Amino acid sequence: MTELVPVSFSPWEMFLGAGPVVRCVMLLLAVASLLTWTIFIAKSVELLRIKNRLGKAETALEDASTLELAEEWTRGNISIAHALIMAAGTERTRSQDIPGDNEGLKERIVLHLERLETAEGRRLMRGTGVLATIGATAPFIGLFGTVWGIMTAFTGIAASKATSLAVVAPGIAEALLATALGLVAAIPAVVIYNHLARQTAACRAQVADLTALVMRLVSRDLGRMQAHGASTQVVRLGSSRVAGE
Repeated sequence: MTELVPVSFSPWEMFLGAGPVVRCVMLLLAVASLLTWTIFIAKSVELLRIKNRLGKAETALEDASTLELAEEWTRGNISIAHALIMAAGTERTRSQDIPGDNEGLKERIVLHLERLETAEGRRLMRGTGVLATIGATAPFIGLFGTVWGIMTAFTGIAASKATSLAVVAPGIAEALLATALGLVAAIPAVVIYNHLARQTAACRAQVADLTALVMRLVSRDLGRMQAHGASTQVVRLGSSRVAGE
């Protein structure tokens, strides 16, 4: 009686026994999975640092009484907070030749800050598009490997004229491994993409808070200038009346 030699169905043995096309598909999915986790670690560290930096900048702007003081506190700090403050200060400097245009100045500053806020949002989302691509395409890439492997297995069966399940099973198992790898690559990519999207939205909300704080400082400075101008005008009128008497 002939003993049946047990066939190993470990993932590594199935990978080695797969055809070249299916093997390339498995390698592609493995690289995609590795890329997913690399992006997750890198973006998590990056967003954590950004959130801490934005929190410190928000505290500094809350404590600042003028835009110039806020600029001094954030000087040397290459961040979105310093960029927002510098943009507001630059627009004020460029608009000095337009007296009495406080509302127009505020509108121009808001437009500039909104552009910076939008650019920062795009920068925060950088790299996450790869996760969306992997999550959307990995299952279909794995399915392609499975279809190709099953097609190859049935072609081999037809060529050998063997109908035993023992002959069919290894090729089908190797082909189905591609589908499993596709799901292993796709599911974490989708979950991680949604997680990073939530973290990015929180950072964007902090940037929006910084924009509001900068505009509050600008409005406060303009109010002081207007009040100072009004008081100076009152003093001049009083001096003229005294001189006339």
